[in-house]
Amino acid sequence: MKKLLLVLLGLAVCGYASVIGLDALGEEQVAGGMASTAGRGYAGGAKTGDAEGLSVLNPARNAFDTKVVFNVNFLMDMVALEKKSDNFVVNNISMPSFNLSFPMGSFGAFGVSLWQSYSSNVDEEVSGEKNSIETSVQYQSSIYEIVPNYTFRLPIIRNFALGASAHFVMGNSTRKISMGPDTDPLDKSDRWAVSRTEISDYVDGTWEIKNHPAYYTAALQYRGHQSSFYFSYTTPHTLLNKLDYNFRMSELDTLAPTKYSREVEVPAMLATGMNFRFMKRNNVMLDMAARGWDKDIENIAGSFNLDGVTKTQKDMLVALGFQRDGSPLFYDPFLDRVTYRLGAWYKTWYVKDVYELGGSLGAGFPLGRKGTTLDLSFQGGKRFADSGHAWDELFFGFRIGLMGVGNWGQTH
Repeated sequence: MKKLLLVLLGLAVCGYASVIGLDALGEEQVAGGMASTAGRGYAGGAKTGDAEGLSVLNPARNAFDTKVVFNVNFLMDMVALEKKSDNFVVNNISMPSFNLSFPMGSFGAFGVSLWQSYSSNVDEEVSGEKNSIETSVQYQSSIYEIVPNYTFRLPIIRNFALGASAHFVMGNSTRKISMGPDTDPLDKSDRWAVSRTEISDYVDGTWEIKNHPAYYTAALQYRGHQSSFYFSYTTPHTLLNKLDYNFRMSELDTLAPTKYSREVEVPAMLATGMNFRFMKRNNVMLDMAARGWDKDIENIAGSFNLDGVTKTQKDMLVALGFQRDGSPLFYDPFLDRVTYRLGAWYKTWYVKDVYELGGSLGAGFPLGRKGTTLDLSFQGGKRFADSGHAWDELFFGFRIGLMGVGNWGQTH
């Protein structure tokens, strides 16, 4: 067990894929994972416009769109750290979100998105003397959501819009922990007898909503001449993680698999945001979201005396962003048509005593005359873990998004 703890502590500083909350839900993907949103510090949920795309926290803003919007995003995480004589380089590529929305005139707008809400991705080995593997830790978990949403502007008060979305949850989780023999108590002459002994704990599972097909978000959006704001409410729900435990001795002796289901009660979330526009193309944004976790999360655990629960706290995000919109005129200089973004955020995780500070830079580059944009963002920051058994984490990464805007299926 002592070796395992050392491995987990080592992993905490050698990978962007956070090890905080590995046995619980993993790392939360903030605000839907869009590159444009990440470039302004995850702020801007209240900003409207054809080039904004769907918002996970604000399903009402697309009521003001006039064109079809297609958006796909990719996340590339990179870390290069050195600790004593060891060098670590971690690279990871994933697709955290995909979005598509259709305006329907006086009938409102419809959209659908696929996004990754929580994820864990760790695969590390620690070698002992003579390069023999002593401990191997592998975590791979992903919770995805398919989110259809519908929104419409109020008939008389056209500056207001209502929107709602349903979150259909799916996903899987895999964990493998393998430990070699502890030969320290044995005489050197007797260590050969257990030199090939290995204990492995395999856990496989799936994610879904308990006793319901989905959970839901409702939002109210106001769009003014210079300022916009929104309020949203997301219903509480219970995540069900169905697990198969498989304990093995040296891959030869396998105990009977054990089936178990753990439940994670996710509380309701309140979110709000505002966007203030000045000098036509400059925008200042402030967003806040909070969940009041009041119950601990049961861990995967199951072996090696791992902790049975992850203690929780209030999950809160405060994001501040700035965006200078690019000129919509194709014949303006290219640099004037580029959208520039800047942002910062403070987040308390759902894991107790874990806090995060981050900053970001981003830009949207126009491709051609039809409104297609290539969005790039760079993010970096630090997670502070005050619980005593976890290390602080430095992280950085790139996001790439492709935004397509068109008049598909619409009359001109």
